[in-house]
Amino acid sequence: MTTLSDPPGGSFRLSMLLNDTRYRSYTFQFIALVIVLGIFGYLGSNLMANLRAAGLNISYGFLGESSNYDINQTLIDYNSRSTHWRAALVGVLNTMLVALLACVTATIIGVIAGVLRLSPNWLVRKLMAGYVEAFRNVPVLIWIIIIFTIMTAVLPAPSAYRGEDPTASMLFGAIAFTNRGLYLPAPVWGPGSLFLGLVFLASIIGVFAYRRYAKKLLFDTGKLLPMGWPSLAILILPTLLFYFILGRPITLDYPALAGFNFQGGTQILGSLIALWWALAIYTGAFIAENVRAGIQSVSKGQAEAAASLGMRPRRIMNLVVLPQALRVIIPPLISNYLNITKNSSLAIAVGYMDITGTLGGITLNQTGRAIECILLLMAFYLAISLAISALMNVYNNAMQLKER
Repeated sequence: MTTLSDPPGGSFRLSMLLNDTRYRSYTFQFIALVIVLGIFGYLGSNLMANLRAAGLNISYGFLGESSNYDINQTLIDYNSRSTHWRAALVGVLNTMLVALLACVTATIIGVIAGVLRLSPNWLVRKLMAGYVEAFRNVPVLIWIIIIFTIMTAVLPAPSAYRGEDPTASMLFGAIAFTNRGLYLPAPVWGPGSLFLGLVFLASIIGVFAYRRYAKKLLFDTGKLLPMGWPSLAILILPTLLFYFILGRPITLDYPALAGFNFQGGTQILGSLIALWWALAIYTGAFIAENVRAGIQSVSKGQAEAAASLGMRPRRIMNLVVLPQALRVIIPPLISNYLNITKNSSLAIAVGYMDITGTLGGITLNQTGRAIECILLLMAFYLAISLAISALMNVYNNAMQLKER
């Protein structure tokens, strides 16, 4: 029997949800989500209404039109008759190329500089400190322009290699450094090259498998296997053996001076080199500080205990200190990789055609589709940033301490 003091059924259930700590936080979060979605929905509908009133309907049909402009460096086939979509894809690949190169190089530089920052040698320690302070406190755009200016002003023109024997002035007779970029031999893929590539990929997997086995054996039994020369042998010997068995399926096309420029081979533009190394050296300074902080977070007793067992300093760093320091190094390292990817949009300063230079530059100016181009740019950088974060977080979770 219901009395006058009993609350209605719906109000009673709502009161129970708000007072129950198990559901109260979810209730408030759901309400906040509905409000935020409502605000964004209102703003979106208002934007679309204003665009229709101004005759600016959102349309991506321009991506199928001819681009009518050239791109100086491409990883896929492209010409001025290709579509704007093809030009945007070239820009995406160029962005990912420079981001990948800069991330790998910055990691190597940062780890080396971070370890040397703690060197007992006073001169080495101070030199690394000077490197870190010099590059961290100067904007990356300035370093991009400095490196690009040095390359164009100091390196010779291709015509300087003209002579009776042009290859005599080239590095190893195959590499030319010019103010237009770097000219390298290009691989020519013949029959059997795919299988040779698979052998090389299997060799890389074999190196990781061997190093993992050696580390497990060390931790289980204390037996120390050599790491350097076996890893190098596993990486090189199988590929080299199959290279000759398959009849040398991969050959090289060497650059040769023809007229006022080199023909053949592969050209790496000076703008790509300048952007790549500026991002790598600049971000490497931040990674160096992360590495230094991670190493200092490991108790000195760990290294002293390992040294008392007769381990060499390099082994102590690789097997004892760095594995524990990674738990401190990896989280800020994710931000550094994201910054490299986003800072690559400064490529337009030296004429390197990344996604910002193609879709957000020439395509936008030709078509006048500013909103569509900017939305696509935002979607690309958001997607690549989320992908990097997801991959690095998987690695970060794998390196975390596993509690019982």
